[in-house]
Amino acid sequence: MPEDEGTTAADRSEANNKDKKQGAAKGKKSDGPKETTAQENARESAETYLDTSAFSRDGLIKQLKFEGFSQKDAEYGVDAQKANWKKQAAASAQTYLDMSSFSRDGLIQQLKFEGYTQEQAEYGATQVGL
Repeated sequence: MPEDEGTTAADRSEANNKDKKQGAAKGKKSDGPKETTAQENARESAETYLDTSAFSRDGLIKQLKFEGFSQKDAEYGVDAQKANWKKQAAASAQTYLDMSSFSRDGLIQQLKFEGYTQEQAEYGATQVGL
């Protein structure tokens, strides 16, 4: 999957709330395809996770599947976040360094274990100064 340069749900939360309030005030409905209930729930669950912690795309999909979402709905929920996975890797890297000491290679391996790609893991390690 190509790297998305969007932001996490946490980064967008204020903007999203403004958009929802403005949309509700105008009474506009989306012209796009309607989400299924499962897709909506997966999207909201993914947003909640990203609001509280950093995840890799694969790690978040696995978490949603663990909750009982289908692969398809989990992927939908995660991809709907338009998260910047490199920024997520950097946040995860910082969390790991806050808890323990790592070499650059060790941190990259840990991030890859969490589901980040090599490129994302290297970016995360670089962003925290390793």
